Amino acid sequence: MCLVWNQSVKPSVVSLCYHFTAYGGFMKKLFEKHETLFCMLLITVYIVVNSVCVQNFGFTGSVSFLVNTLLSLGLIGLVLLLKKSAYYGFVKVRNLKQYLYFVPLALMVTVNLWGGIDTDHSAEEILFHILTMLNIGFIEELIFRGFLFKMMAKSNLKSAMIVSAVTFGIGHIVNLLNGAELLPTLMQICYATATGYLFVLLFHKSKSLIPCIITHCLVNALSIFSVENMVSVYIAPVFLTVLPLAYAVYIHKQIKQ
Repeated sequence: MCLVWNQSVKPSVVSLCYHFTAYGGFMKKLFEKHETLFCMLLITVYIVVNSVCVQNFGFTGSVSFLVNTLLSLGLIGLVLLLKKSAYYGFVKVRNLKQYLYFVPLALMVTVNLWGGIDTDHSAEEILFHILTMLNIGFIEELIFRGFLFKMMAKSNLKSAMIVSAVTFGIGHIVNLLNGAELLPTLMQICYATATGYLFVLLFHKSKSLIPCIITHCLVNALSIFSVENMVSVYIAPVFLTVLPLAYAVYIHKQIKQ
């Protein structure tokens, strides 16, 4: 049997690679020139897409998982295209001790289990919920702490931190449109803003977004096991507001750049 190279394939492959590289270069220049517009567009697309997913498919189905996986891959592709993985926080934390080994973050992860463990879900629902929430945690950290914060920090660091935290918190108001009750949503906005401030401060000080991504993903993923009672509805939100703010104060005072 003789293997023969098809000469007609080579030009096609070369042409495809050329056009892909040219398109990548174009997108990179477009992002760098209109960074603010891109950030606003990313936030809008993310909120709209996930609102549609929640209203039509929920977070325990395959559709939401697939959609958010595509969003995650798209963001990863953008970071790689820009060649700014370290710039957007994909690096290790150098000194864990000065961050108290992130014990406060570990405590935050456990909050969804304080009121008990809900096992009234099928294995498929649990699987897709966890996978979807892992994607969502990653996407939100990269958009709000990565792109948005880094873009604004170029002109004003303090404003960038505040806007990143508040935008992340206020963004949860869309849950009202998805059927959530008013009081729990307002409390969620409060602790999401506090957590958002802690995460952006952690990112700024450590240069790493990884601890924020891991914490966010795990908190989201474990939410399917949360039991709705006095602890989960009132005590947990207060804890998730107070602890992040206290930890942020510690980091601000103790850790110098």
